[in-house]
Amino acid sequence: MIVVKVGGSLGIDYDALCADIAELWQQGRRVILVHGGSAETNRIATALGHPPKFVTSPSGYSSRFTNRETLEIFEMVYCGKINKGIVERLQKLGVNAVGLSGVDGRIFEGKHKDKVRSVENGKVKILRGDHTGTVEKVNTELLKLLLDNGYLPVLTPPGSSYEGVAVNVDGDRAAAALAASLKAEALLLLSNVPGLLRNFPDEDSLIGQIPADNVEAYLEFAQDRMKKKVLGAAEAVQGGVGKVIFGDARGAKPVQNALAGHGTVVS
Repeated sequence: MIVVKVGGSLGIDYDALCADIAELWQQGRRVILVHGGSAETNRIATALGHPPKFVTSPSGYSSRFTNRETLEIFEMVYCGKINKGIVERLQKLGVNAVGLSGVDGRIFEGKHKDKVRSVENGKVKILRGDHTGTVEKVNTELLKLLLDNGYLPVLTPPGSSYEGVAVNVDGDRAAAALAASLKAEALLLLSNVPGLLRNFPDEDSLIGQIPADNVEAYLEFAQDRMKKKVLGAAEAVQGGVGKVIFGDARGAKPVQNALAGHGTVVS
């Protein structure tokens, strides 16, 4: 079992990604794909007159502030345009893909955090009306049902709170929770950089290997959203995933290249 998480930043080659997944699927490999959609969500939200708002927590993590209106735009892009675009690509390649959000069947479930702490101008503020959460449970039974019947799940945030409210969850950490729940052989976190860089954005400074028992020590090299990828990697290996690889989704065969060790390997 391989869990592939692909980001939603600019530069990602979704056609190459889907072609690679289709090739593996036809070889009999079991794959679940989790995707993001941040760049397109930002573009459409701005066009609709509701530009995105990002907050930085006191611990230095950046996240999207998600009020109800933002959540509805988020769902429109992630669950609609991006998800169905990926499903269509896979269907054209002969893969019977099924696109679902984490709300469907409560695939991703956890606590709803209705307020968030944000550092603004050096001061910590409490912002209320947030629709975010952290994945604490994964509905593996539904996913196994799909896999056992020849379907490839294509998953995306949001998730569901325990009360059934849609909440924005971090895709990388959701994929890590999913991979740990299924005891996957590998979790691939693919984005628009070749892996974790010691001196961002210098791609020649790629860190090739991270020991699984010391992932947190490499957080200092993670910039912006890469911080949550590193955190997700730590959670995945602690949860029993064989290895985690940060790979490049900008070229041909991104999944097979990552599995071959091209990128940053956490093991």
